[in-house]
Amino acid sequence: MDDLDTKALALLCENGRISWAELAQHLQLSAPAAAERVRKLEERGIIRGYTALLDAASFGYGLVAFVAVTLGKCKHRKAFLRAIKKLPEVLECHRMTGEDDYLLKLLVRDTAHLDTLVTDSLRTIDGVQRTKTSVVLSTIKETAFGQFHRVPAATSTE
Repeated sequence: MDDLDTKALALLCENGRISWAELAQHLQLSAPAAAERVRKLEERGIIRGYTALLDAASFGYGLVAFVAVTLGKCKHRKAFLRAIKKLPEVLECHRMTGEDDYLLKLLVRDTAHLDTLVTDSLRTIDGVQRTKTSVVLSTIKETAFGQFHRVPAATSTE
């Protein structure tokens, strides 16, 4: 990955809908050359996809919560992960060190929805021994990777 790739990534993170012509102008390339660079970044898996960032509250999902989950035994891990992947309210699932095994980020409508999800879905998954729920009061900063001031220089794998 060279400086032009890094600059292209920064521009795409800032505006994922940038035209090839505009991207090319910033990179001082032709539009086909800029498009080819981006295609190669996609093929290498550096760019994993494109998405629109939606306001969840506009759809009635105004409550974010984090749930720490402890499994009773390691043998329950696969079943737990299969069940978690089926729950659309689970935005993120992280395997953790320390006292808890997983940390889940949930997006729900309200506390009643959260209660139902934790009680009737999460706690009924085979092997779930304990859950600890924290409700988010406000979000001060939430940044997707690549939306930094500068895209970090990556170690070359070529």
